[in-house]
Amino acid sequence: MASQHSSSSIRRGEHATCAIQKLRLLQTSHSSSLPAPIPRTTRERLESTSSETILYLAYGSNLSAETFKGARGIQPLSAVNVHVPSLDLTFDLAGVPYLEPCFANTRWRDQDAPPNSSDYHKNRWHKGLIGVVYEVTPEDYRTIIATEGGGASYQDVVVPCYSIPEGSKSVDPTPSGAPFKAHTLLQPEEDDSKEIRTRESRVHRPDPSYAQASFRYLKLITDGAEEHSLPDEYLHYLHNLRPYTITTKRQRLGQASIVAVWAPLILALFGLSKLFADEEGHIPAWLATIMGTIFKLMWADYDMILKPAFGDGERTMKEEDDEEMCGRAKWCEKSMRLR
Repeated sequence: MASQHSSSSIRRGEHATCAIQKLRLLQTSHSSSLPAPIPRTTRERLESTSSETILYLAYGSNLSAETFKGARGIQPLSAVNVHVPSLDLTFDLAGVPYLEPCFANTRWRDQDAPPNSSDYHKNRWHKGLIGVVYEVTPEDYRTIIATEGGGASYQDVVVPCYSIPEGSKSVDPTPSGAPFKAHTLLQPEEDDSKEIRTRESRVHRPDPSYAQASFRYLKLITDGAEEHSLPDEYLHYLHNLRPYTITTKRQRLGQASIVAVWAPLILALFGLSKLFADEEGHIPAWLATIMGTIFKLMWADYDMILKPAFGDGERTMKEEDDEEMCGRAKWCEKSMRLR
């Protein structure tokens, strides 16, 4: 009987690992060799207006060639490092607890407001958004929209960008030179003053600053920032971000529950998004509503059942004694049988 129980546990572990890998492959895939460097965008190309190409500002995992050129198959024509003082980088886009707690986002920045003295490492950058503007074809821009939620999470906005001189070590809070316009993706806050319209399919956590991004996700951002030689000051900030790390056996059980119950639904939704995306990469309203409902139910499950039983799925927590872990795990195992 012990041998059968051990074999069953091993099989469940293998299935959970497989599902986790499939879920993460939707965000990125490993590339055995990095693509060739992207040509730098010239001032003449920035100043010219053409319907043949689109300027797209990336700030998250799309900085990385592994994601942008590898997993998503985008072939940028050129690129330039930029500073966007009207926006701030945030990590408040809710993801999947225990796996990918949050993703990068941007928000409108009050440039006259004093810096926020937050204890959170991810909120310690106060000089505006730093990123890369890619020049892409309309077809590739459609793919970008489709692979970023099809308009269900992010909103397409146009913002003024300032080129960062090559070899810059630091960032001037007030950039000089003439700006140019580029598209970027932003999930508005609930009280957003810019009156950007988006679908009611968003998940807003009680404290948007609380969750930590996974090590995998942060590595894509730091790898991309290094590939594009973003300013050293900004690289230092990125490398000091603390990733979400599972530290207890209880959290592993919580992760397994998410994989068993919610991962198949999320995988199916991503597949439907690719199937039903229109010519601009947007998914239909009915699918956006279903997607929002599934994510809201998953987070409600986490808040009411999984977190009390298995521990924090958004921020790293300390090891707890075995007696408490076993007691809570038994309670949750019983609750799972009742679901």
